[in-house]
Amino acid sequence: KSFLNHTAFLSCSFPNFQKIDLQDLRVFWQKGAVEVVHEVYYGHEKHANLSPKYINRTKMDMDKWTLQLLNAGVVDEGHYTCIVQHRDEGSPKVIHTSECLLHIIANYSQPEIEWLHTGELKPNEYLNLSCSSSGGYPEPKQMSWIVSYENKTQRFIADMDVSQDAVTKLYRVTSKLDVSVPTNTPTNISCLLYLGEQLDSLFSVPLHI
Repeated sequence: KSFLNHTAFLSCSFPNFQKIDLQDLRVFWQKGAVEVVHEVYYGHEKHANLSPKYINRTKMDMDKWTLQLLNAGVVDEGHYTCIVQHRDEGSPKVIHTSECLLHIIANYSQPEIEWLHTGELKPNEYLNLSCSSSGGYPEPKQMSWIVSYENKTQRFIADMDVSQDAVTKLYRVTSKLDVSVPTNTPTNISCLLYLGEQLDSLFSVPLHI
């Protein structure tokens, strides 16, 4: 995993137990089946075969056998393969391959509740609320509402309106809630954005009624 616009580290996991000289190795990384990301050609970096979008964006740490992908973006997500060839008596032979899957993460803004209701709230009237969060990646799993008053807590799971920016590929998510609240009892309403198993959930600032 890598945060958006940070450096992603992709490991080739090549042990090189035989201590083969780098001058006898060709190492290249590719994304998918066709895009060449980085190439070290018998000890020297070679740029002729690189996909244009990776030129000047990669560094290879040959001690740790790790590729650094600079300024990682959403478009860089996907499968990468590291291939090591040994020049031994003529034609090079593949002696190692490894694969890794890159996921990009971008932090969502703190969910923010907006009051869509106008005028004074009357007894047993429905309250109209909206909760929004933006600038995140990947797509969130769920947005829910937590309504607490006296010793009672209710949770509502409402439909999410999800949109993705065509350029940045980042998401904006909005959820709306219509809920009847007791007007004579202090009530707290919070919005919770659930991002999945790997990421922390985000809470809004509670709305006090």
